[in-house]
Amino acid sequence: MARIQIDLPEQFRFSTEIPLYIGHINYGGHLDNALLLSLVSEARVRFFKSLGYSELDVEGVGIVVADAAVQYKAEAFHGETMVIAMTPVDFNKYGCDLVWRMTDQASGREVARGKTGILFFDYGPRKVAPVPAVFLAKVQG
Repeated sequence: MARIQIDLPEQFRFSTEIPLYIGHINYGGHLDNALLLSLVSEARVRFFKSLGYSELDVEGVGIVVADAAVQYKAEAFHGETMVIAMTPVDFNKYGCDLVWRMTDQASGREVARGKTGILFFDYGPRKVAPVPAVFLAKVQG
């Protein structure tokens, strides 16, 4: 079976630090794979907040997650602080990919990388919406 390969950009627009708590750790003693996505979700919320938005209000529309891909690189452990770097790429009419990399703050060890496809969504009529021009200008400027 072919493995997922995710290419990363040279620079990321945003990064945030998130410590690993005991609740993030599974019976194997390392970061649980499902909880990794919850950490990425927290980073995504912080990314939008850094631009002055929430996931429910980006220039009047919200976002929905359309898909996600993860490539695991190393274990992560209780007490470590993860740095999650994120940037939007591959825009289309209705959305983009948020590409991210998770590394251990102390060692620089890459723990995982991935991308989350997002669509802009008008929650009133519950339909996809075009990428807001102001948001696009902010992240591409």
